[in-house]
Formats: sequence, C-alpha cells, structure tokens
Amino acid sequence: MFGLGTQELIIILVIALLIFGPKKLPELARSTGKAINEFRKASAGIIDEEEEKKESKGSKKEETVAKAEVKKEEEKVEKIKVKE
Repeated sequence: MFGLGTQELIIILVIALLIFGPKKLPELARSTGKAINEFRKASAGIIDEEEEKKESKGSKKEETVAKAEVKKEEEKVEKIKVKE
C-alpha cells in the first residue's frame, strides 16, 4: 500500500490508541470511513459528468456529419431532377 509493514501498522495503531483513547478511536475510524466513502462518491460523480460531456460532444459531431451527408444527397437529387 504505502510501503508499510505489519510492525509499522501496529506501532501506528498503538500510538493512536494512546493519543485518542479506546472510547474515541472507534468513533474516529467510523468518521474517517464515512469521509472516504463520500469522497469516492463525489469523485465518481465528477468522472461520470466528464464522460457525459465527452459523449455529448461526440454525438453533436456525429449529428453535424449526418446533416452534411443529407445535404449532399439532397443536392445530388436536385441535380438529377434538373437534368431530367
């Protein structure tokens, strides 16, 4: 993860237990977990919005290309009608 081994994690947990105490530690862990969960939801929402923007830009380009093709076909049809 961060290059921490088992011994380092145990030392960090013991220091946290000494600083915050056994009553406050579960509450801190719970609030940290909720904060991480909210951060993940927010970042996922931002990523989804960016993907939607990219898709909408792509679909607009496709629409303009399709309209241009339709115009070309209409011009061909008009030229054929004029020749007849």
